[in-house]
Amino acid sequence: MAKIIDNEATMTQSGYDRMKAELIELRTNRRADIAKQLEEARSFGDLSENAEYATAKEEQAKIEARIGKLEAQLGKAKILDEDNLDTTRISMGLKVTLEDTGEPFKSYTYSIVGIGEADPKANSISQKSPVGQAIIGKTIGDEVVVKTPRGSRNLKVVSIEKIEKIEKLTA
Repeated sequence: MAKIIDNEATMTQSGYDRMKAELIELRTNRRADIAKQLEEARSFGDLSENAEYATAKEEQAKIEARIGKLEAQLGKAKILDEDNLDTTRISMGLKVTLEDTGEPFKSYTYSIVGIGEADPKANSISQKSPVGQAIIGKTIGDEVVVKTPRGSRNLKVVSIEKIEKIEKLTA
């Protein structure tokens, strides 16, 4: 039976790389931008009634919170060994195509990723999402009923494959 990864710190290499890049961007460029905004807002005088200063301080707090969250996630991250994944059963690190048997000719393709790297708009879902939980461990041809915010969906596993790796180009 396929190993089902249930560790919230496990993530794909590409997810780790994206988080690391975001952390670097926040620490360098975004912090510097906010520092400039705060300096400029201070030059306007009375800080107690300075909307620009309050807005910049709010943005600074959001950035610092995101930096803290990313540092915590990356600090406990365990990178999934994607080269040795078994494509006979759905697991984290694989790409899955599902057919909605309730709506003929409607299908969905998802990459199953770690919790912190999920991005449903980019078709990357967490193994802890409703669909992820329902399909983990399933094989091609298996059917599941998934309760989603939009109602129940009848899904059939059409394909399971490795997620294509995008090689970084070096100049």
